[in-house]
Amino acid sequence: MKRREFISLLGGVAAAWPLAARAQQAAMPVIGFLNQESAELTAHVVAGFRKGLSETGFVENQNVAIEYRWAEGRYERLPQLAADLVNRKVAVIAAAYFPATLAVKAATSTIPIVFISGVDPIAAGLVASLNRPGGNLTGVSNYNTSLTAKRLELLHQVVPRADTIAVLVNSTSPAGQTIETEARSAAQALGLRLDVLGASTEGEIDAAFAAAAQRGAGGLLVAGDAYFNRRRAQLIALAARYRIPANYDRKEFAIDGGLMSYGMNNVDLYRQFGIYTGQILKGARAADFPVQQPTKVELVVNLKTARSLGLELPTAVLLSADEVIE
Repeated sequence: MKRREFISLLGGVAAAWPLAARAQQAAMPVIGFLNQESAELTAHVVAGFRKGLSETGFVENQNVAIEYRWAEGRYERLPQLAADLVNRKVAVIAAAYFPATLAVKAATSTIPIVFISGVDPIAAGLVASLNRPGGNLTGVSNYNTSLTAKRLELLHQVVPRADTIAVLVNSTSPAGQTIETEARSAAQALGLRLDVLGASTEGEIDAAFAAAAQRGAGGLLVAGDAYFNRRRAQLIALAARYRIPANYDRKEFAIDGGLMSYGMNNVDLYRQFGIYTGQILKGARAADFPVQQPTKVELVVNLKTARSLGLELPTAVLLSADEVIE
């Protein structure tokens, strides 16, 4: 081969390398990740999601890409964010929680969807059954709303003399009505009066706490909600100001000064969320992939906050607590 021909051949090979690299990069599967919360508030649980993905052989930016979309607690943004991911033609959409799942379900019937759902996925119309979902959705259901009764029962144990308990729900959340129904049923069984307070803005949260205090609520149940998670400091401060014992759904509330929390271990929940997403990427069909139901629920109590409220927590509650903050 002549020297000029050899140099030309090398040039052609060199020019082809970037094209090959681009082609390999384009072949990398893309996960659409839709979350109703914010990146900063969910960093620790998203780490659990990535861990679950890695357990199925997928590592972000190595052999899988993730397109993140955050609603920042504004539910009205979810449909547009879901449509954006569908237009991106991602391989699978990971949606957390129920409002985000509703948005992606409305946006596509073909792209596989893996969800975390805080409500009964059958009753909500997400799947036909837990064992055989039957459509393009499967995932992990933490039945967060069904824990409402237990949260109310625990709060009743802490403030047994209270005959009225308030429940704070986000009036714009698709899960709000389900939480209210669960709370009313539980209150009736316990012989309690329930005062349902709706709030979806900072000012409405202030007004809801003032109303709860004015009406003589002996305790407050704060519904699990993306916007409430963003307003965690405000909620905890108001409970302290009005001296209202409150029960929350996430341990972060108790850690930051809330009286108590009862809910799933969210890091572990997101890990399973990541495992399911990875398995769908590897070829599992959502229609045949059973919805998983985690069983580990954590009770966290804050003794310092209890003392500041003049409460002596029952021995039964302390003994059943997974974590006691001194």
